[in-house]
Amino acid sequence: MGDGLIIQEGSSVKATGKIAQIPVSEAYLGRDINALAKPIDGRGEISASSESRLIESPALGIISRRFVYEPLQTELIAIDSMVPIGHGQRELIIGDR
Repeated sequence: MGDGLIIQEGSSVKATGKIAQIPVSEAYLGRDINALAKPIDGRGEISASSESRLIESPALGIISRRFVYEPLQTELIAIDSMVPIGHGQRELIIGDR
């Protein structure tokens, strides 16, 4: 899960026995990171966190999520007039009006 460019045919690799995890903390809010939680926004490293979370973990149930609390404008008149989208919306938008 690190620098895979140095692995070549015939290289020796070992399994860690751990499930893939990434660190989580408030320091990640507003930052651009890759799939392995490495910063890609050019704003420096993110302070280490002792908490971690599985990369593939189940999402929260729909009931425990916050309601859509403000409209989101896409700046495309055709889309905004046909499909009302809310900021924070986590449901699939299907169907006609």
